[in-house]
Amino acid sequence: MRSQPSFIHHFRNFSLWSTKKDPDLEAALSRNRRWIVNNQIKNIILRCPNQVVPLEYLQKKFKTLDLQGKALNWLKKYPCCFEIYLENDEYHCRLTKRMIHLVEEEELVKDMQEPVFVQKLAKLLMMSVNQRLNVTKLNELKHSFGFPDDYIIRILPKHPEMFRLVNNGWRKSSMEIELLAWNPDLAVSAVEASAQKQGIEPCFSCSLPSTWIKSWQRFEEFNAIPYISPFLNPRGLEEGSKEMEKRIVGLVHELLSLTLWKKLSIVKLSHFKREFALPEKLNVLLLKHPGIFYVSNKYQIYTVLLREAYNGSELVDKNPLVIVKNKFGDLMQEGLHEYNQRRRVVNLEKKRKCMNLMKPERRKAASSETSNQDDNGDSLGGLGRLFDPEERKRFYKVLFDER
Repeated sequence: MRSQPSFIHHFRNFSLWSTKKDPDLEAALSRNRRWIVNNQIKNIILRCPNQVVPLEYLQKKFKTLDLQGKALNWLKKYPCCFEIYLENDEYHCRLTKRMIHLVEEEELVKDMQEPVFVQKLAKLLMMSVNQRLNVTKLNELKHSFGFPDDYIIRILPKHPEMFRLVNNGWRKSSMEIELLAWNPDLAVSAVEASAQKQGIEPCFSCSLPSTWIKSWQRFEEFNAIPYISPFLNPRGLEEGSKEMEKRIVGLVHELLSLTLWKKLSIVKLSHFKREFALPEKLNVLLLKHPGIFYVSNKYQIYTVLLREAYNGSELVDKNPLVIVKNKFGDLMQEGLHEYNQRRRVVNLEKKRKCMNLMKPERRKAASSETSNQDDNGDSLGGLGRLFDPEERKRFYKVLFDER
């Protein structure tokens, strides 16, 4: 019996990473892609002296942004966001005035959201096994949770009774944030808070069509197991048990609830296996619960979304930071539309010029055909010449002179 080619086996394993495609949720991921890239460019510009970046420097950064081609061509697509100018024979880029206003608005919202950041950080630490989280790992997800770049300097010194930095290894990569005080008021998950409002027992909700009968049956069986809080220490739970699975699903649900867009990179989330007691094959567990989570491999970035947080392709509840960031997305889209309109006008002008260049060639070709006909004789026995204006004039002149 012939063995299957290795690439088929690889493809099957690869395809198991994602759920059946949902057009609305895929659209939500597509919309975020360009925004994420331009937000990173914005942050690079803000960190540069005088908030101006040479295009040559930005071009080198393009590889880290997972972009190809010329930086100049990309930035020209967003004239409402980025201003390009030439100085000393070198291109530079800075933010437009409208973009700067949005940055200032975002900073104001971050200042107002500081108490929320404190609660989020405390909740993350309370869900971890030892109430500690590695700073390097947390930095990978800080933007997903809405934390500002300077969240450590901004939050920790103001709350010494709650947090402290620990560095036992004396290396930057071994630095950790430790929770000093447990707050029982914060040890309430989004599922539990929703159940309290409705006056019911905590349980998950399923966001699948009614036609997914088997998935609904599996969901109801899983939901019948009593809810286990993600703030519960997992040491008393048996690995591989239904209770442990319930706790992990609750943990991932709560982590997604704390994010701005209710989504996380599965790869980055897997970096916290030790801190959150996550299983080795986290993706397999998430795929077992398609009514709660949506798993996508769009752009080959494996992402898990919280289904209940979306209505179609739009978030149900939008954090104030999301509203500001959406304004940035609208400004970006406005610039892209303007760029496409200009390109359309330029392309039409090129076509018009090409048509004008082709007309003299056609006239020459027509004149050549007429000459050939005259040389070869008229198929109407000489009467064809009467169609020539000059020949008609001579004909009538001779006719009237003879009268």
